[in-house]
Amino acid sequence: MSEKRHATLGIHHTPEDGAHHHPHRGPILRRAKLAGLIAIVLLLAGGAATLVQRAVHANALATATTELNQQYVLVTSAKAAPGGEPLSLPGTLQGIIESPIYARSSGYVLRWTRDIGARVNKGEVLAEIDTPEVDQQLSQAVAARQQAAASLELAKSSAERWEALRRKDAVTQQELNERNSAYTQAQANLAAADANVRRLQKTGDFKRVVAPFSGVITSRTVDVGDLINGGNGGADRALFRLAQVDPLRVYVYVPQAYAQRIKIGDRVTVTQAELTGQKFSGTVVRTAGAIDAATRTMQVEINLPNKDNALLTGSYVQVALPLSGSSNALLVPSNVLLFRPEGPRVAMVGGDGKVKLQAITLGHDLGNRMEVLGGLTTAERLVLNPADSLADGDVVQVKQAKADAGAGAAGKASQ
Repeated sequence: MSEKRHATLGIHHTPEDGAHHHPHRGPILRRAKLAGLIAIVLLLAGGAATLVQRAVHANALATATTELNQQYVLVTSAKAAPGGEPLSLPGTLQGIIESPIYARSSGYVLRWTRDIGARVNKGEVLAEIDTPEVDQQLSQAVAARQQAAASLELAKSSAERWEALRRKDAVTQQELNERNSAYTQAQANLAAADANVRRLQKTGDFKRVVAPFSGVITSRTVDVGDLINGGNGGADRALFRLAQVDPLRVYVYVPQAYAQRIKIGDRVTVTQAELTGQKFSGTVVRTAGAIDAATRTMQVEINLPNKDNALLTGSYVQVALPLSGSSNALLVPSNVLLFRPEGPRVAMVGGDGKVKLQAITLGHDLGNRMEVLGGLTTAERLVLNPADSLADGDVVQVKQAKADAGAGAAGKASQ
């Protein structure tokens, strides 16, 4: 009866009602545990990936730092200078004869007949000078000569008379000697007067300033009315400057290392920057035969034909001299040099990769190449474009150039 009542009221009783679970709670819990486990695994995997990434980055940074701290260099070696290569030296063209023209007589310029650029022949009048003082001195000298001649005649007649009287024993020998001495003195006075007249006549001839040789007037420093002092009053007092421009000559100064290899008769080539593509041939005509102790060079004179007057005196030129025989000089690229206060150096790389700064003796500058006269052999590896901070003992790595770039670098290094 009571059960029916309870059923009617909607109340149901099951066994152990307080301990019985809901039928869907188990799967939910299992899924929650699985999700948590997956989350933990993902977190652990993310942490591991982060640690691995950090380790990779740290390793890459260490490698990059090591790479950046390492010095990489390109190297080359010295080459033996090829035989017969010409030596190029600077020089200045000069006329085969160049001379300043001075006045020998003092006076005033009456006129000048030739100006700069004029070609004149030997003996041609360049200027005329009015010399009133010299004219008066000549007149005085002529009068003095006449006096000396008259005195000579008197002394001569006196000596002849006293000679006759001495034969008659009318005068003493002492008196005769005195008259003969007066006669000899009168002869000397006349000779002196004649010499003075000739000197002034010659000085008067210098009223006409003439060309001592054929050539071109390169300078004129006087004008009409200028007061001229006779003689060499200094370079600024020259009336004209005259040059013979065919042939020309040029002096070059050959370094001691090549002096023994220059021979008289060698043919040389002369070029001028303003005359593009033109070459002029000259000949070594003489050498000083000695080394100048101040410059350690030997002076060499070269004659250069200039029939068409293409070359001008005073021009700056380059002279290429052939070098006979062999040379002990080596050639290195100019970009291997280090200039330090103690002198020129090159950076050599040893087998252990350490740098050694080697002192060298430089020869002639050939532009992109430099001659080395001492301190190197062809076996050393030389650093190209060395940094100014490079020092003895630095460790470097020799970098292998790419095929195309390396060929170019090697070509430049060997040139």
